[in-house]
Amino acid sequence: MGLLPAERWRSSFRTPEEQRAPSRLSAPSQPTSTLPAMAKKNSEYVDGFVIPVPKKNVAAYRRMAETGRKVWLRHGALDYRECVGDDLAVPFGLAFPKGIKTKPGETVVFSYIVFKSRAHRDKVNAQVMNDPELAAGFDPKRMPFDGARMLYGGFKTLVGV
Repeated sequence: MGLLPAERWRSSFRTPEEQRAPSRLSAPSQPTSTLPAMAKKNSEYVDGFVIPVPKKNVAAYRRMAETGRKVWLRHGALDYRECVGDDLAVPFGLAFPKGIKTKPGETVVFSYIVFKSRAHRDKVNAQVMNDPELAAGFDPKRMPFDGARMLYGGFKTLVGV
């Protein structure tokens, strides 16, 4: 029996080695959570960002993001990712560039930071905003992107690893 369409789509994002390896989702060690279980204090929380960045500023953005990663992880974030657009001309759905209305010469950065919970996020972010390393390296007037066009939100984890 072949793969269902959704399985084919998901498998297209995995390397051949990952496709041959047994899935870590195939035999969960604990029951999968349901929506009401998300309210537990220990459910992960994610801050997500979508940012239009001029292609000429990607190197400067990367330097800024590397500092941000060090600071957020030092204060307790579980994971910190900054991802630059690569395959954005998708044949289905609303592509990121169209959704965020990129201008000529811009690309899209998709970022997220993972926390233990919303309360943990609030605590970590308060510490980050007072961190001297972050304050020294971040001048709002010299940001490599237009912060007014950044999309941002906090999310409860619905499905996780």
